Amino acid sequence: MPAPALYLPARTSTYLSPERTVRVRPTSRSAMASILRPADRPSPASAPGLAAEAARIFAAQQENRWRVAATGARERAAKLERLAGAIAAQRSAIAAAAFADFRKPAPEVELTEIHPVLAEIRVSVRHLEAWMRPRPVATPLLLAGTASEVRSEPRGVVLIMAPWNYAFSLVVAPLVAAVAAGNCAVLKPSEKTPATSAFLKRFIAELFDEGEVAVVEGGAEAAEALLDLPFDHVFFTGGTRIGRAVMAAAARHLASVTLELGGKSPTIVDETADVRTAAQRVVWGKFVNAGQTCVAPDFVLVHASRAAAFVAEAKRALDARYGPEGAARAATPDFCRIVDAGHFARLVDVLERAVAAGAVVETGGEHEDGERYLAPTILSAVTFDSPVMEEEIFGPILPVLAYTDLDAALVRLRALGKPLALYLFSRSRHVVEHILANTTAGGTSVNATMMHYGNPYLPFGGVGASGHGSYHGEYGFRAFSHERAVLRQREPSLARFLFPPYRGLVHAIGRRFLRLLE
Repeated sequence: MPAPALYLPARTSTYLSPERTVRVRPTSRSAMASILRPADRPSPASAPGLAAEAARIFAAQQENRWRVAATGARERAAKLERLAGAIAAQRSAIAAAAFADFRKPAPEVELTEIHPVLAEIRVSVRHLEAWMRPRPVATPLLLAGTASEVRSEPRGVVLIMAPWNYAFSLVVAPLVAAVAAGNCAVLKPSEKTPATSAFLKRFIAELFDEGEVAVVEGGAEAAEALLDLPFDHVFFTGGTRIGRAVMAAAARHLASVTLELGGKSPTIVDETADVRTAAQRVVWGKFVNAGQTCVAPDFVLVHASRAAAFVAEAKRALDARYGPEGAARAATPDFCRIVDAGHFARLVDVLERAVAAGAVVETGGEHEDGERYLAPTILSAVTFDSPVMEEEIFGPILPVLAYTDLDAALVRLRALGKPLALYLFSRSRHVVEHILANTTAGGTSVNATMMHYGNPYLPFGGVGASGHGSYHGEYGFRAFSHERAVLRQREPSLARFLFPPYRGLVHAIGRRFLRLLE
């Protein structure tokens, strides 16, 4: 997912709290600049006000973190229920902010922004007491006389950095996990969606003291100031390039990270699939939010015998969902706009280069700069060497590629890297298992698209370049917790068999005992 460029200042900073003094020496500017900021973009002016605000909030949360960590399941659940009530009361304001940012339809906001967060809260409230309970583990015979358990403790003060495409839910869903785990949190929404960012600032301030949860608005300067602070955990959703830089910044403080990134998520439609159903579900997954979704089907790989039928059914599905091509489709209230001029120009350029390289526009292709409208577009005659296959599309362009040999196609898919999602449509259980065994992805839906994201009992996350770590439900609670090993020694103890001097009858018995355990 695209995210604001970041820049890390190369100065030594000292942060004071009642708990500790932390000295931070960031990586040099020259070492990080090529990753964090395009070469032709100048570094921003220094923003001492932003840095001071970030440091003040961080210090307040450091001072407060042990009080928050000491809360029990009932107190944390009450916070989450209060959050759910506020979301329900403000759902029209959330939709209005999303519409102001890029004309996202209110029903789509309800489905993709509000409902997933409320589902996360329900699951967390229902299971939080069990998640927090210490988990006993087995004891090997060598350690007879001891008892062991795993305790989940909060990581401390965490930073949540969110993208623009789901500007409400991708801030608040990780926050649900952070609060459930007993952390303090600083939230950094995207500056590309200013209406939603401003709403979140007000919304969070009404629910939490800033010593527990706070929103810091702004662009690159705000990100710089926050990444210069020694957070205990950084949760970032965005693009792979910036994700690498965030991970490098976190490494300077030895902070743990969760990275939710992206990639070219493929869809496979084999010769046994129900082509009409596959086309309808792919069209929904691809064009919701105008394709600006990290788990959207990036392209479709269809068996050559079904490719023409798939394209025909996909065009029918577009007509049914958004109206016929042309002015009627552009006027539909059910299709949002591209978030900004830069993203719009990139998509138009990708489309034009793909067509110049031989791709055929089956439907769509129209675009209007002032509205940032790019029509839902389906391309055929696309190959793996097409410009549209160079990087994640992240927009309403659906390339359709044909294959004849599944294993050869899987080799090409693996060469594209490890995607955040993989979708496959097949009526053959054997084919499904074969594809699962010969590919890797953060998550997979079979005969569906994006549905795995909506299950709070499944882990959501990437692998390799598409991410690191996962969240949702209990997995989110674990992501924002440290699993602390605790062993209790009881009496009588066998520990004397382990102590020096390593000779005599006691150790002779001990050595024989150890060999029996081998």
